[in-house]
Amino acid sequence: MQEIDQLVKMANQLSDNFSFHEDAVDRLADHLRRFWAPSMRRKLSTFVDAGGEGLQPDAIVALRRLQVS
Repeated sequence: MQEIDQLVKMANQLSDNFSFHEDAVDRLADHLRRFWAPSMRRKLSTFVDAGGEGLQPDAIVALRRLQVS
């Protein structure tokens, strides 16, 4: 499995886990910022910029928030 496929899988699992909270996107963005290596976030952000196929919508929004901050 390619590295990006694994990152997408992990981000989607996190998105599923946080989906029960009203602030799911905020929680997901915070988790990615605090616990993922910058290189992992960069790779996934580049993937989002290229379309983000297969990535859940909340994960896409969370990654875009991290790009701005």
